[in-house]
Amino acid sequence: MATRKKLWPLEPHTLGKHHVLRKYLNAWFPIMGTWNGRILFIDGFAGPGEYEGGEAGSPMIAFESFLEHVARKKITAEVVFTFVEADNERAEHLRKLIEKKYPTFPPNCKVEVWDGRFDRTMTRLLDELDRQNAALAPAFVMIDPFGVSDTPMEVVGRILRNRWSEVYVSFMYEAINRFKGTPEFESHLDGLFGCATWREGLVIEDAGQLKIYLYDLYAEQLRKNGAEHVVRFELFNAGRLIYAVYFATHNVKGSDRVKEAIWKIAPFGDFAFHGSRSGQLVLAAPNFWAASSGSPR
Repeated sequence: MATRKKLWPLEPHTLGKHHVLRKYLNAWFPIMGTWNGRILFIDGFAGPGEYEGGEAGSPMIAFESFLEHVARKKITAEVVFTFVEADNERAEHLRKLIEKKYPTFPPNCKVEVWDGRFDRTMTRLLDELDRQNAALAPAFVMIDPFGVSDTPMEVVGRILRNRWSEVYVSFMYEAINRFKGTPEFESHLDGLFGCATWREGLVIEDAGQLKIYLYDLYAEQLRKNGAEHVVRFELFNAGRLIYAVYFATHNVKGSDRVKEAIWKIAPFGDFAFHGSRSGQLVLAAPNFWAASSGSPR
C-alpha cells in the first residue's frame, strides 16, 4: 500500500470547488452571523490546510473568508470552526498552520481541530447533543472525502434535520463507477445512498444513463433525509469527469446563492467547469455545537 502524502498538489477541479465555496461563504457568514447567536463551519475531511505549492485548503479558505470579510465586525454571532481529519499527521499540520498564521482570533471566534473519522466524530457529537436535548446550531458542513466511505446518508440526514444547516458534499462518481460491481464495495454504497436502490442501476449499460440514475438517486435521498433544495455541479479535469458536488439546504435563498457562485466561475486552463440543474485551538465540548439564542458570550 502506498503511503499517503501529508501534502499533495492542488488539482484544477479542486480549485473550481474552492472558488464556489469561497463565494458562497462570503454571503453566508454575514447573513447567518447577524441573525443567530452561534454558527458553525464544519469541515469533515479537512486535510492539512494547504497544498504542496502553499495554496490554501478548504479549512483556511473558510477561516480566511470570515477573518478577512469586509463586514466581519458586523457579524455578532459566535463563529465556531470545527476541522475533522482522520490522519493524525495532517491534523497536526493544520493545527500548526493556523497557529502560525493566526496566533490570535477575534473574541467571537473559536477553532477546533479534531483527529478522527468524520462519520464517527459527527455521530458521537450529535448523540451528545441529543442527550442534552439541544439542537445543532446553524451549520455549513463540508463533506469532501477521497472515496465513498465514512460519508453515510444517515449522518448527512441528521445534520439536515436542523432547518438552518446545509451540506456541501463531494459525490465521488469516478470511484463509484470504478468499483460499483465489487462485492466488498457494496456496503459502502449502501451507506452512501442510505439504501440499496443503487443496485438497480447495475443493469444500465449506457454510461450516461447510469450516471444520471445515480445522480438522481443521491439527490432524491438528500431530499428524503431533509433537504428541500438540492443543487449539483460537476467537476472535470482534461475532459474527464472526476466528481460532482451537491449542495443541500432548506433555504431557497441559500440555493440561489450557490447557483450565483457557480455561474460566476469561468473555465480556466484545461479544467472544464460544468453546472447542472437536475486564541488557542481547543477541543470544544458538544455545547459549543448547540444553538445559542442570544448574543455570543
